[in-house]
Amino acid sequence: MNLGVNAVMSAMAVAAVACGQSAYLRTVDTMRLPSAIVDGNSPAFWQDGRLRAYTSTGQPIAMSGRDLFRLRLTEPPAVTPADHYPLWIEAVWPDEDGTVYGWYHHEADGGCAYKGLVTPEIGALVSRDGGRTFLDLGIVLSSGDVPNCDAKNAIFAGGHGDFSVILDQNHEYFYFLFTNYGGAAASQGVSTARMAFNDRASPVGTVYKYYMGDWSQPGVGGMLTPIFPAAVSWDRADTNSFWGPAVHWNTYLQSYVVLLNHACCKTVWPQEAIYLAFNPDLSDPVNWTRPAKILAMSSIGFAPGYYPQVFGTGPGETDTLAGEVARFFVEGVSKWEITFSRDPPPELTGVNSSDDRDGLGPFPQLLLQQ
Repeated sequence: MNLGVNAVMSAMAVAAVACGQSAYLRTVDTMRLPSAIVDGNSPAFWQDGRLRAYTSTGQPIAMSGRDLFRLRLTEPPAVTPADHYPLWIEAVWPDEDGTVYGWYHHEADGGCAYKGLVTPEIGALVSRDGGRTFLDLGIVLSSGDVPNCDAKNAIFAGGHGDFSVILDQNHEYFYFLFTNYGGAAASQGVSTARMAFNDRASPVGTVYKYYMGDWSQPGVGGMLTPIFPAAVSWDRADTNSFWGPAVHWNTYLQSYVVLLNHACCKTVWPQEAIYLAFNPDLSDPVNWTRPAKILAMSSIGFAPGYYPQVFGTGPGETDTLAGEVARFFVEGVSKWEITFSRDPPPELTGVNSSDDRDGLGPFPQLLLQQ
């Protein structure tokens, strides 16, 4: 579908260019997830005709409703054993037999708590009662690098976290897209790992990181090669890096789409903008397109403006499955609708592809109709 210049100019619009594909935002009536605080990715799944969703604040929060627009808070799930609290449930997947698998971000001490810094790691969960309670299966992704207690980003001394998980269209692998906050500067940024579908019930030791062109490194420990490298290390106060990827399969484009936060370029992670990239094949991480700016911080309307994600609104659609038109959320607030197109965007007045102030190179820039 070619939206044309007039349609693009009708509201807030931004073009994300990738191999003839594009995406556009327009403002719509505001809706919110029912949780007062959203502090991470908010995953969802369908069960018995109801949409069940989670968000987290160090403690998981549950929601349920007939659809995305009618979610209500429900009893929060208990996770046992409680060895990895605080935890944030950031991804879920329902099996055909009703089993629900989930994955969480856990902020471990790592030896730097005396400096106010933690070292995140990623663990796996399973539920046999529809996601009302979970069994902790253990840590599946963690860094092998020594935490840096002198890191200047104010939160993390290293580690792996702020992630999403998606099952590929062939049901062969679960793919993790996560943020690596430590180790050598060249290894920091958004990275990827995968686990065979058949290993979902016994995930510890079966997740492998992508490194130097192969899925060869163990999830616990192991080296990695980032797919969106940090421009400036997380060890520094002026960090310049993408983080917190939220991935979905887009049925209209027949491609995976990832949304990315972008911290730049002061301590405490100021959000510069939200970016988007495409990849039709998760098994080929080098095939991700260069991230394009989809929403500038100045246009979000509230701070800090983290945790973007797409939510499909059609039958069976969730945070990991969407079509041509979906809702676009930031911190659990949706003031936007996102439309995906198979066509490149029209040439827009005000697009400055030579702007490189953020140090990441030229990107299509936001166009805001006043």
